[in-house]
Amino acid sequence: MTKTNVLFLCTGNSCRSQMAEGWARELLADKVEAYSAGIEAHGMNPNAIHVMKEAGVDIANQSSKLADSLSEVPLDLVITVCGHADENCPAFLTKAKVVHVGFDDPPKLAKAAATEEEALDCYRRVRDEIRDFVRDRLPEMLPS
Repeated sequence: MTKTNVLFLCTGNSCRSQMAEGWARELLADKVEAYSAGIEAHGMNPNAIHVMKEAGVDIANQSSKLADSLSEVPLDLVITVCGHADENCPAFLTKAKVVHVGFDDPPKLAKAAATEEEALDCYRRVRDEIRDFVRDRLPEMLPS
């Protein structure tokens, strides 16, 4: 069975798209070849790595990269996980089916946190929302 090439795209490829790539590799490895990239590359977010590890998914070896670096990959599905990426999706990616599924930005949410634990809770909430999307909704988007 051929796997579906899925790209999770966000602004900086540091948090949400990285978590989505990790979940897709963990939950749908038999159906999906998962990638993540950004309009920009901001480096990996240590809190995203931390909360994914808590959930049993290691994304520490993934890297933050630009969407352009995947121009040779025959993508089947591009999922934009933030509004900025949806509005600025590079033209070469639109050959694939593009779907927008927005998630809150954990670093932005965590700015209002009073403690480190409260900040991590912001990341945990978004991590779990992304997991639920990958587990429950993404399979329905794949070609049968």
